[in-house]
Amino acid sequence: MQPAPPSNRNFSLRFWRRPTVVRVGTLGSGVSGLGWLTLPIVLVIAAILLPIATMFVLALTGTDANWTHLWHNVLPRSVTDTAILALGVAITTSVVGCATAWLVTMHDFPGRALFDRLLVLPLAIPTYIVAYCYVEVFDYSGPVQSTLRWLIDAQTSRDYWFPDVRSMGGAILVLSAVLYPYVYLSARASFIQQSGRALEVARTLGHSELAVFWSVAIPLARPALIAGTALAMMECLNDLGAVEYLGIETLAVTIYTTWIQRASLGGAAQIATIMLLFVFALFTMEQASRGGARYVGAGGKAPPIAFSELTGWRGLAAAAICALPVLFGFVVPLAVLVDNAITIGLDDIRASFFVALRHSLMLAAIAAFLAVAIGLLLAYAQRISSNTNVRATVRLAALGYAIPGTVLGLGLLTPLAGFDAYLNTWSVYLFGLSSGQIFAGTIFTLVLAYLIRYLAVALGAIDAGFQRISPNLDAAARTQGETTLTILWRVHLPILLPVLGAGGLMVFVDTMKELPATLLLRPFNFETLATEVYNRASLAEFEETSFAALAILVAGLAPVLLLHRTMAGRPERRRNRRPKDSAA
Repeated sequence: MQPAPPSNRNFSLRFWRRPTVVRVGTLGSGVSGLGWLTLPIVLVIAAILLPIATMFVLALTGTDANWTHLWHNVLPRSVTDTAILALGVAITTSVVGCATAWLVTMHDFPGRALFDRLLVLPLAIPTYIVAYCYVEVFDYSGPVQSTLRWLIDAQTSRDYWFPDVRSMGGAILVLSAVLYPYVYLSARASFIQQSGRALEVARTLGHSELAVFWSVAIPLARPALIAGTALAMMECLNDLGAVEYLGIETLAVTIYTTWIQRASLGGAAQIATIMLLFVFALFTMEQASRGGARYVGAGGKAPPIAFSELTGWRGLAAAAICALPVLFGFVVPLAVLVDNAITIGLDDIRASFFVALRHSLMLAAIAAFLAVAIGLLLAYAQRISSNTNVRATVRLAALGYAIPGTVLGLGLLTPLAGFDAYLNTWSVYLFGLSSGQIFAGTIFTLVLAYLIRYLAVALGAIDAGFQRISPNLDAAARTQGETTLTILWRVHLPILLPVLGAGGLMVFVDTMKELPATLLLRPFNFETLATEVYNRASLAEFEETSFAALAILVAGLAPVLLLHRTMAGRPERRRNRRPKDSAA
């Protein structure tokens, strides 16, 4: 007996024919009213909630671990190390990013325009590669300590003292050297947008440059600074390769070792729930610190900010302050990789490099294409709908970026493996054939993890592009008989092509660099550039993967420079120069 057709079965036909904007009210009626946008919205909700729900179910039902053991023997050190590392990275990146952004935005000194671009380059190198490079440079057998022993004629490490890079302090410095551009870009964009009139008024009232910085510029830039610092802290929580190599037992490392090395799925899930609480606490603090306030300029056509010219030793000092983060975050790792590549030579490149390169390019291309396609549909649904549930779905999609890769790996593999077993049972029952692994342990799971984590990257870029398109353009198209779908295809897509390309490029490179989720979810004997570098470094053969690390670095340069141009590198109007200022 066929079920009765729904009363609104012809709604989709009316939707295609009527050139009106569909307004929806509830999730049930609203999403169905969006017609062809229903499926991506539902899938996004299900995909993002799946790993989170899995974590809590496994944590409550796991039989191979108990909270008492974790609370007394595992969590104290993991939680402490995670908190100290995240706090140290937050403070360091805030100081470095904010100081360099202020110097580049407000002052003119030798090399200012060049440093504006160089300061974002560390984002092109994954944290784990930088950690491997610094251990090579500063370890006992590295060039720095070897030179020091030669200079002071020391025979063993007991004859002198040298800070250990494999320590909490070393981990904070290494991660901060890579992650400070998040704060730099946010602060730079905020300083550029601030009204020059507001800053000049503060100076005319007798405030020094430092007083203007603390009392005017920083309060106005606070939301941007908080957002940049939160991004750096989330990357810190997600990191696995660098902190494991540097000997820091964070929650991400503990999840990995508990699941893979100790074969305790329930214990790993329970630790993952603590990690999720860290992430949610970070989001809560970020929102609470904003206080719901908005910071805007004075309005009108405000004058541009005038440069304060720094000459002599002050200009050299400003150049040195901007040069140090670039030196430690980009130049030193690049020099190590190039030196290793020259030592190995092109003739000794392993065949595994080309296999890993092909796998990385394939996965990154698929993830970028799907992220842009889904992000486009979600951003468009938010544009044409007043439904609060649709907007909540878009915000939920952005939450996926905060889910660490280790949590994604654990939260996806378990339910998908169970679904594979269910399909296999029915396949054997109905056809006498085993269906094998269709989802778990396949490329499908990897791509799904990438989409959950990096959909927010594409969605943010596309949504910003939609906001630049006037609603009057949609209204004009509707008067010509265009439908909601044809407006997207014929009006919006041609305008959004650069934005779509930029969003796809950023997802492409983030996918190539991703290590935790790839390490946990990749198929058997399936390596990417990231896992190839990790595996060789674990075997003390990092030199053998210098070409793989360089490939990741080169791939990351283009989107990093593009991100800089988008956030802080817009062409600046010619600014009047103020007389040189003594306070930098």
